[in-house]
Amino acid sequence: MPPDPLHGKTLAMIVQHLVDHFGWDDLGQLININCFNSNPSIKSSLSFLRKTPWARKKVEELYLSIL
Repeated sequence: MPPDPLHGKTLAMIVQHLVDHFGWDDLGQLININCFNSNPSIKSSLSFLRKTPWARKKVEELYLSIL
């Protein structure tokens, strides 16, 4: 079984990588959630994603798709 590509990656690292890769505008287009579209910041995004499992799953799936 291959190792989990998310192992050792914090949610903060994943979000920062996606923002660096896509920018907030494109990220908000790809995953249409307010924390990416309305006054986005890493801190507010992490707060939302930590308590919203479906949104976190979308973020993790997008991250895995660009690795």
